[in-house]
Amino acid sequence: MNGQEEWHNSPIGVFDSGVGGLTVAREIMRQLPNERIVYFGDTARVPYGNKSRETVMKYSRQIVNFLKTQEVKAIVVACNTASAYALDELEQEVDIPIIGVVRPGARAAIEATKNGRIGVIATEATISSGIYNRYIEENDNHVRIMGKACPLFVSLVEEGLWEDPVTDEIARRYLAELIDSDIDTLILGCTHYPLIRSTVGRIMGPKVTLVNPAYETARELKELLISKGLESEHRPGLGTELYRFFVSDAADKFQRFANSILTYGILSAKVIHIDEY
Repeated sequence: MNGQEEWHNSPIGVFDSGVGGLTVAREIMRQLPNERIVYFGDTARVPYGNKSRETVMKYSRQIVNFLKTQEVKAIVVACNTASAYALDELEQEVDIPIIGVVRPGARAAIEATKNGRIGVIATEATISSGIYNRYIEENDNHVRIMGKACPLFVSLVEEGLWEDPVTDEIARRYLAELIDSDIDTLILGCTHYPLIRSTVGRIMGPKVTLVNPAYETARELKELLISKGLESEHRPGLGTELYRFFVSDAADKFQRFANSILTYGILSAKVIHIDEY
């Protein structure tokens, strides 16, 4: 095998502040079955949403440094906060392709809307950053964007309450003003939210198109790999470790959550000292 072929078969690096980015990893597994993945969840320092831009930038650099030791050929920032605060600088600093979850979701929403009214639900940090507004307005300044922070959704998802009366009630309260605003497109602007997509969709009704940035990010990653000539053309051979998972703390809890949403069973998640990177 020559060097170019080895580079083709190098893994994709995916990182998040915790477990939410597993929805992105899941979409990559579905849409790019030939690709290997190295996932890092920063479970010791989650959430990023209440951290400063400087802190998120520092954490993101450390994680990128770790992923580069795993010889990844591309990196996906599977975290809306890190995409908002760190992606632009990381793109300048890293010599391999790197993408986030915000731009793919924003582009898909612009393509989907018919009446030019787009809603975004996300964490407080993502909403206050205005990152979705900025990307959407850069591409279409006629669109009106309505953001709504839904912070409790993360805890409900991590407790496994995806289909539960409590989740229904909180979702109805959060989404009421978006229903009244006549949006026809809604971005699930946090990587946890696709796991309660059916609840959100039921409450918003059939006239509202839900945009899942995790799905859109995997699509964009596929296009990027093809354009750079980096896609893996063959399924890795038997005995090859397809997916590796690393965390900064609480490996058992991470493993339980991962096994609840991934069809590929996780045998282990290794704890690393990310501060060393």
